[in-house]
Amino acid sequence: MSRPVPAPAPQRSAERVGLLMGLGAYGLWGLFPLYFPLLEPASALEILAHRFLWSFVFMALVLTITRSWSKVRATMADRRSMVLLAGATAFIGINWGVYIWAVNTGNVVESSLGYFINPLVLVLFGTLLLGERLRRLQWVAVGIAGLAVVVLTAGYGRLPWIALTLAFSFGLYALVKKLTRVDPQASLTIETAYAVPFTLVYLGWLTANGGLTFGAELGNTLLLMSAGVVTAVPLLLFGGAANRVPLSAMGLLQYLTPILQFTIGVFVFGEDMPPARWAGFVIVWIALAVFTVDLLRHSRAQRSARATQETAATAPITEGVAETP
Repeated sequence: MSRPVPAPAPQRSAERVGLLMGLGAYGLWGLFPLYFPLLEPASALEILAHRFLWSFVFMALVLTITRSWSKVRATMADRRSMVLLAGATAFIGINWGVYIWAVNTGNVVESSLGYFINPLVLVLFGTLLLGERLRRLQWVAVGIAGLAVVVLTAGYGRLPWIALTLAFSFGLYALVKKLTRVDPQASLTIETAYAVPFTLVYLGWLTANGGLTFGAELGNTLLLMSAGVVTAVPLLLFGGAANRVPLSAMGLLQYLTPILQFTIGVFVFGEDMPPARWAGFVIVWIALAVFTVDLLRHSRAQRSARATQETAATAPITEGVAETP
């Protein structure tokens, strides 16, 4: 039985860098519940407006420093991509707005639930909208997640709409991004640029009605401006990780975000977790365990198949060398 050929040193180094970038991205996202309350007394809508505005400013600065505006121009020449990115702006706007509101109203735990079930929503979208076929264990995981939603609905006394909105809005955002396949920097710049006119109108309306908190106090103003960096940096780290780390590793890393959010909600903010709610989360974690086992098995099978193909492709060359006098 042949041993697997180790990856070349440059590839291993790239994967290590990608792993650190992935940990940075998911770790920063997981700490967001500690960040958004610092932006109060700004409302969720004002925070969302600043998040779009200063993200665009930050990305414009990045593109100028790296002289990468050509990526944006190339994307703007593609009408289909521009239409899809407009949809992406709408979906991520819903996701960001609901998440900010949820965190600042004491619903961090339910928000974490949305990101726990998001991988299963993505799998479901792949089946329903892209014609992909679910493997047996994936169907089992989706079914268990459905049961969890029923249990949590009973535990909350209502449908966990915050979690479902976060999961499905981000799932639709990811679906649109998959369909566009635009450079991450160009994509984020255009998405935030779409929202800028609306944010300026809203911030102007707040100013006219005396409801704008921006500029009233230096510390709060700087924190609101920092929303651009806080938003863009983990997205850029994620893009770098996705290009360097195997899909199976990214699939495991993504759980870091909701684990940190859940921990902060329960142990830092002391959110209530009655037995029925614990039961619902445990069922979700069982679904994710099944999903992860399937992901690792499928990834291992793919690597084995590639290794077999490479062996078969090099066999004739080896035989030819052996027969050379």
